[in-house]
Amino acid sequence: MLRLEKRPSPSVFWQRASPVLAVALTMVAGGIMFWILGKDPFVAIRTIFWDPLFGEFAFYFRGQLLVKAGPLILIALGLSLGFRAGIWNIGAEGQYIMGAIIGAAVGLAVFPTENRLIYPVMVIAGAFGGWAWAMIPAILKTRFNTNEILVSLLLVYVAQTILAKAATGFLRNPEGQGFPGSRNFSNYPAASNPELIAGTGMHWGVVAAFIAVIAAYVLLQRHILGFQIKLAGQAPKAARFAGVNPQRLVLLCMGISGALAGMAGLFEVTGPAGQITIDFNVGYGFTAIIVAFLGRLNPVGILFAGLLMALTYIGGDAASTNMGLPSAAIQAFQGMLLFFLLATDLLGNFRIRLATREAV
Repeated sequence: MLRLEKRPSPSVFWQRASPVLAVALTMVAGGIMFWILGKDPFVAIRTIFWDPLFGEFAFYFRGQLLVKAGPLILIALGLSLGFRAGIWNIGAEGQYIMGAIIGAAVGLAVFPTENRLIYPVMVIAGAFGGWAWAMIPAILKTRFNTNEILVSLLLVYVAQTILAKAATGFLRNPEGQGFPGSRNFSNYPAASNPELIAGTGMHWGVVAAFIAVIAAYVLLQRHILGFQIKLAGQAPKAARFAGVNPQRLVLLCMGISGALAGMAGLFEVTGPAGQITIDFNVGYGFTAIIVAFLGRLNPVGILFAGLLMALTYIGGDAASTNMGLPSAAIQAFQGMLLFFLLATDLLGNFRIRLATREAV
């Protein structure tokens, strides 16, 4: 019989190795799932991880890699700051949606005006929309000690309802012949987010994600706020003795994560998505939680984790199209990654020992 033995101190090796082990275990478990579904597991894994980068149509999929990775990285960076401090914002999906709605509304309000200041104002409005939505659970947490996990999660469904109202009502295209959906931003140059380099998938959202990675790294390594965030998460009592205001930290971390999620929504709706629709949200806010933990809550790690998760999105779409795999199976495959990551994280703090009969 196996038993867990607590380590005297966390294992640095397993803290770094557990994401790699989690990816390997996900491939094994995912392969078994694909086999049960009647598909060749080796072909499925190759289609998801290899073909988008080196396959026949890699020239197209490589450009999509940055398109998918941009919002994941941006949202995950904001979430990671709160997670490090022990603040659990699970509602980034709602903040992402509200940022898209508010930012899009600002641009559509001045249609068809052409001015180079319109798009920067929309980005600010998108960040504000996400920030304001995140402030609801943050204020309730600091004033009434509510659970930010439940409040932020439930607000996702409120945001989805508002999204449906926007697509069918107050933001619906008046020239759309009654069909749901806003105007297409690709037809509104002043408010669009096109590729900066053709064929690469690089747009302003991807640029913002890379800038956010650098800013988050500097914040955590060189700024007093970064020190307070890490201290609050590792030793809450010591943080209070050091003068850290926990309520202020909740407002800051929730606000930053909400603003980044809102910006991601704005960049997505004005770029790859193109318009506000009923099904505009694609789960980036929830998937970013996996990205944050897979990247070890480290900005550089989140960068690579975001690219890996984007690869599963692209490869999953290819597997669904070419092999007939159901989309639910691809989502389950992505969920396995978080499951195995949490499981292998245990090895950082515990050793697995063979228990003797006497010990049992």
